[in-house]
Amino acid sequence: MKRTIIISAVVVLAAIITLIVINKLTSKKDIANLYTEAQKGQFDIVVTTTGELQAEKSTDIYGPEFNQSRNIRAMDIKITDLVPEGTEVIAGDYVATLDRTSFDNSLKDELERLTTYETNLEVKILDTAVTLSNLRDNIKNLRFTVEEAAITLQQSKYEPPTTIRQAEISLDKANRSLEQSVRGYSLRVEQARSDMRNIKTQLAEQRQRVTDLQTVLSKFIIKAPASGMVIYKRDRTGNKRKVGSSISPWDNVVATLPDMSSMISKTYVNEIDVSKVKSGQRVEIAVDAFPEKKYTGAVTSVANIGEQLPNADAKVFEVLIKVDQSDPILRPSMTTANKIITKTINDVIYVPLECVQAGADSVPFVFMKNGTRQVVVLGESNENNVVVEQGLEPGAMLYLNTPEEPERFTKLQGEDLITVIKEKEKAKSDTERQSNDHANQRNSGGRGGFRGEMTPEMMEQFKKMRQNGQMDTAALRKFRQMRNNNQQGGQRDTTARRRNTRPAGTQQ
Repeated sequence: MKRTIIISAVVVLAAIITLIVINKLTSKKDIANLYTEAQKGQFDIVVTTTGELQAEKSTDIYGPEFNQSRNIRAMDIKITDLVPEGTEVIAGDYVATLDRTSFDNSLKDELERLTTYETNLEVKILDTAVTLSNLRDNIKNLRFTVEEAAITLQQSKYEPPTTIRQAEISLDKANRSLEQSVRGYSLRVEQARSDMRNIKTQLAEQRQRVTDLQTVLSKFIIKAPASGMVIYKRDRTGNKRKVGSSISPWDNVVATLPDMSSMISKTYVNEIDVSKVKSGQRVEIAVDAFPEKKYTGAVTSVANIGEQLPNADAKVFEVLIKVDQSDPILRPSMTTANKIITKTINDVIYVPLECVQAGADSVPFVFMKNGTRQVVVLGESNENNVVVEQGLEPGAMLYLNTPEEPERFTKLQGEDLITVIKEKEKAKSDTERQSNDHANQRNSGGRGGFRGEMTPEMMEQFKKMRQNGQMDTAALRKFRQMRNNNQQGGQRDTTARRRNTRPAGTQQ
């Protein structure tokens, strides 16, 4: 029995090994014999990016407005409760609650202050009434005194002159006291009115402060201004607001209600490819959540200024893509794969990038199915294919990758195209060099008439003087002289080097 089990195990193991070997040999042979055909037709050059769906239009759900009142101190407010993202709401439905603690304490203090102001006003009214009443009684008594002094003077007309004079003085004093009291009463009335106005003004401001606080606190229960799906708002750092997050008086949007009928894909293009992307270019859009669905769109805007995204080294530029179709399954924050078609070339031959090989001389070629190597002149490429300008005909069969024993492909066809490739490379190099020369000329002050070269120190000084507005005629003449001296010095150095490198025995 034991012997039978061992034999069976050996047989099974041998079968497994045989299958593995056969599978490897078959796979290797299949890979070696993968062919492709040179295609002819429309060739699209694309920039591929990953984006995020957003609603083109949306209604913001705001927290309390602080800008309408100068009496409330601005501060950040925490969100203590928030409906789950994606909740469908109608106008007036509950959305969120904000932390009232600090504002409740402030309202309590302001209410106590309001009570104090109201009490002060009542006390001031009573005090003023008593004071003015006493002053009026005093004036009435002074009038009686004046009347008595006048009677005394009238009765003293038969008295000695001294007595008459004393009576006149007493009447004069009584009149003067009456006039002073009347003037003092008028001043006291005006003072009382002023004090009352101040107290009433303070009371009105305090009532307004209390009203503003009560109005703000009434908005700490946030409700939907319209119908839609609640999507959390992203703050300036890109993080979504949630329970525990804070809103500020300058950014008090808690969530948004997007318009699902019109969607955009917000994406970022690196600084290398952004020059290819223009408004109006067509885009093929795929949504990761629904890979079987395909959409189309168009670029609507390309940012002029790059930005540094978190955890990224290179600068990127924001690009907005409008989705042509309206689909109820599309939701904000879904990830999209965007293929921006930056250029379309019609009626050209193209092959997969994997087909193209290069030798030690950097001349591109492909392995043909007929056992030869074919030199090809390449054009523009995209992420999968490359245009073949010369060397292949439509329908030509070639290896998709390097075949087994590539050394047996000894015959090289299309050697006459090598000259075309070299000339093309030279023309490209000349164009790049001319562009660099023009850029260097502009950087070296070409606009100011400095067509020669300047040292870095001269360039720095030149820039500073231009920024400070100090470039007058004398300064320009000085810089030209410095440039000429610099050029002459460089020419002398070149002549000296040539003399030192001449063979011995030659005449100068």
